[in-house]
Amino acid sequence: MKIALFGIALILALFSCKTEEINDTEDLTLDESIDKYEDSVELLVVRGRQYMENFEFKLAMADAAKAFRLDSNKRVVKHFYADVLNNRPTRSSKEIYIAQRHYTDLLKADGKNTELLVSLASTYSMQQDFDKAFENINKALKIDPRYRQAYQLKGSIYRALGQTDLMKSSYETAVQQDPSFYEGYLMLGAIYQEENSPLCIEYFTTASQLRPNEAESKYSLAYAKQHFGKEDDAAQLYREMSKDTSDYYSSQAFFQLGHMKQFRFGDIDSAKYFYSEAVRVEPKFYEAYHNLGICYDREGDKTNALRSFGKALKHNPDFELSRKYADSIRFL
Repeated sequence: MKIALFGIALILALFSCKTEEINDTEDLTLDESIDKYEDSVELLVVRGRQYMENFEFKLAMADAAKAFRLDSNKRVVKHFYADVLNNRPTRSSKEIYIAQRHYTDLLKADGKNTELLVSLASTYSMQQDFDKAFENINKALKIDPRYRQAYQLKGSIYRALGQTDLMKSSYETAVQQDPSFYEGYLMLGAIYQEENSPLCIEYFTTASQLRPNEAESKYSLAYAKQHFGKEDDAAQLYREMSKDTSDYYSSQAFFQLGHMKQFRFGDIDSAKYFYSEAVRVEPKFYEAYHNLGICYDREGDKTNALRSFGKALKHNPDFELSRKYADSIRFL
């Protein structure tokens, strides 16, 4: 992992003031600096935070655990360790409790830290103690009424409670406070799409503009346009995505192009081509095999239809649509 050489020196200057180490890191990467100064918890925290930002939680946990063993009393270490425990996808209930305890300890000396308050609130949220969660969220908002993460957490709690209007309001406020909040626009797009509102296009468009290279927002936008009468725009986006390096989004793009050709325009030959491309990219894409089977059946090609349904069931034995369709034509 690379980091600016000046940045490494500045980290050490701010945290440890070790001038000898600062001079020695001028020609080293962050990884090389950590190899040379194995006991530098500050460098471990910096690298671990980078791992977290890239969702590499296993590597982040390794740095957090090592830093904590070296100096569990240092606030920056305790905070980082708690954040890794609290955010990694494989967290256990015990780890949530440990993170909660560390956040509580940190707040004793820094009670107006909004980041710590919302992090503590998130641990209560995961424990289903929503009263405690809201109590800490509201403390944070009294300190900083524009703190976006507080509204974001409110939205996720209201989502868990099934209170859609309050969830929507919270995410709306979050993007108002932070117009660059990519995930907020994605969530609002999904909410409005679930309500069958074309407003979802507006939110997915903003998300896609914020991160033009993110396939998730582009696919969400294409799918929304497809279902709200903008098929040409959707098809253009799907064609762009079909060239994506991600097998998942590339295969999905081919599938949706096939779906439009089959069910919207009745172009069976083109639909077969796109479904075939989808399974070429993702050989276990059972829905594509199923729709391919329907195309063959419409052409009177029972042999290839049954073969396609068989492949769908091979990759998903519980996919009853293919089983029922195959049974309905097998003995005709």
